[in-house]
Amino acid sequence: MTESAVTQQESLVEKLEGIIKTIPPGHVTLAKIMDIIGADSLMLITIFLSLVFLIPVSIPGVSTVFGSGILLIGVSLLFSNKLYMPKRIQERPISSEKLVKGMNGALTWLRRLEKISKPGRIPWLATKAELLNKLGYILAALLLMVPFGFVPFSNTLPAIALIFFAIGSIQKDGLSILFGHLMNVATIIYFGVLIAGGGWTIVELLRLMQGG
Repeated sequence: MTESAVTQQESLVEKLEGIIKTIPPGHVTLAKIMDIIGADSLMLITIFLSLVFLIPVSIPGVSTVFGSGILLIGVSLLFSNKLYMPKRIQERPISSEKLVKGMNGALTWLRRLEKISKPGRIPWLATKAELLNKLGYILAALLLMVPFGFVPFSNTLPAIALIFFAIGSIQKDGLSILFGHLMNVATIIYFGVLIAGGGWTIVELLRLMQGG
């Protein structure tokens, strides 16, 4: 099923609910997830892989595997190449039980994000600024992989950006894509504050140690 068909026949949430129900018990791999969704539905895969970052859930291996997968999707889009993923990323096992639980919890947030989108808004941004949007997608993927996972919202903000980029691409909604770019800016500002705050804390600790 193509991404345009998804928007015509069922909502993104309904489509993803169906995908989550087909995840096999025990363990699942990224290769299996892509097989279930369909390797040509890259934006739908992006939304699925980004969902788990919307809620505070600890699933070993997910950040590395899903983050790498999203980044490789962005690179393939930028160079218009067929998606390639190393076997070690595709075949790394992930707990199905924890993944399904996290995905079902994140669907609540996706419903809210999906309601924001409407096809046809700022059409030039959706159709004429493809290079800018692809670069924004890759930037969001890189921000998602920044090792700040222990900090609240450090994964959530770029994940929301990726979802906005994907929804905007599927529905040709330039405003959703604009929200994606704005979330990238918000993430960079947030990371800048974290780094500045961390630097200030270290300086103060050193000053106190020297003073003591």
